[in-house]
Amino acid sequence: MIKYIGSKRRLVPVLGALLSRAGARTALDLFTGTTRVAQEWKRRGTEVWAVDLARYAEVLARCYVTTDADRIDLAALDDAIFHLQHLTGTDGYVTATFSQAARFFQLHNARRIDAIRDEIERRWRGHPFYPILLTSLIEAADRVDSTTGLQMAYLKQWAPRSHQVLTLRRPSLLSGPGHAVRGDATEVIHQLPEVDLAYLDPPYNQHRYFTNYHVWETLVAWDAPAYYGVACKRVDARDASTRSVFNERARAADALSAVIAGVRANCVVISASNEGWLSPDDLLDMATVRGRVSHTRNVEYLVVAGERSLVKRLSALNQEESSAGHAAAGCRD
Repeated sequence: MIKYIGSKRRLVPVLGALLSRAGARTALDLFTGTTRVAQEWKRRGTEVWAVDLARYAEVLARCYVTTDADRIDLAALDDAIFHLQHLTGTDGYVTATFSQAARFFQLHNARRIDAIRDEIERRWRGHPFYPILLTSLIEAADRVDSTTGLQMAYLKQWAPRSHQVLTLRRPSLLSGPGHAVRGDATEVIHQLPEVDLAYLDPPYNQHRYFTNYHVWETLVAWDAPAYYGVACKRVDARDASTRSVFNERARAADALSAVIAGVRANCVVISASNEGWLSPDDLLDMATVRGRVSHTRNVEYLVVAGERSLVKRLSALNQEESSAGHAAAGCRD
């Protein structure tokens, strides 16, 4: 998976165990990001809805969550990846913007990204391979970029990995059904079906994923946008339409409270961070709308709310996994 701030890599086993302990057959990952949680849940045989506002998140979800590995011609997919891997590089938007105007990629890799991305658009737009090939390209580009994991800036000196040759790999596809939804969490919760378990991991402060990962946004949109600043960020990053209410201190609490109350799920799990605007106590108060709340202590937080018998089982799991994070549980009487 790509380098990502707020990644739930270490928390995924706990969330997977929560899902299994809950006996959930359907689940919602409402702020899916790189889809780590959604993938783990799908791997456990659950039908998952992965939701996010970012274009790159939708592509990753269409690859890892929506695509059913049993329905993909893997030999043909490998042929497509082989074809893309051996294209001759060309000078295009990525080369001019992210290698020459900025220094996210070395020239030899930027030129190959341009050639590969053009070919994906030309040959596979609308094809089931499209999100898979885009995911392969994003992940390959991430392995040779020259950043610390955020695209708000690039390193003054080339990162050692940036000298490597960009290499496409077939994403590890999963069997079974799934759904990718691109949209604002505050709006789409009313359009989604009821699920057994929902996971909420909203942005916690002013740092915006749209600008943190603007290169991936552009690589997916492929719209050659005008840009500004040393990092060549998309000009639409300045538009209100690309700003999340969860990045605004004055509005984030009310927005999250409404989502917690409005999401249609038997059990709700909510992540928190000690670097966020909302404290664990704030989340516990918000979760009381779904039931009684209790909690333990640590740095990474999970708030769980649902039926009493279910939450008791999940709370027991939390005690077993307390080294991985902090969980608070609420249940309906």
